[in-house]
Amino acid sequence: MTPELIATICETIMVICFGVSWPLSIYKSATSKSTKGKSPYFTMAIITGYVAIIIGKIVIQDFVGWLAILKFVLYIVNLIMVSCDLCLYYRNKRLEAKA
Repeated sequence: MTPELIATICETIMVICFGVSWPLSIYKSATSKSTKGKSPYFTMAIITGYVAIIIGKIVIQDFVGWLAILKFVLYIVNLIMVSCDLCLYYRNKRLEAKA
């Protein structure tokens, strides 16, 4: 295995692991209706990171091979999930203010 392939596999594993964790965070946000333990700044930093990597992949046109395409798609899916979690944070903040 080449170092590039190993790096690609490791990056793919990381993106998959993040992808598994976001639905759990979204579920917690949706059901708890609380902002406790959540930081919008942390979430915005993660969103910024996902946007940066997506732009970087587009600029260098890193779409060679099925793993590269999978990573790109997973970055977009993760960005959508993190954005949903941020929206839920602000919804929950409004609910807490009303209570």
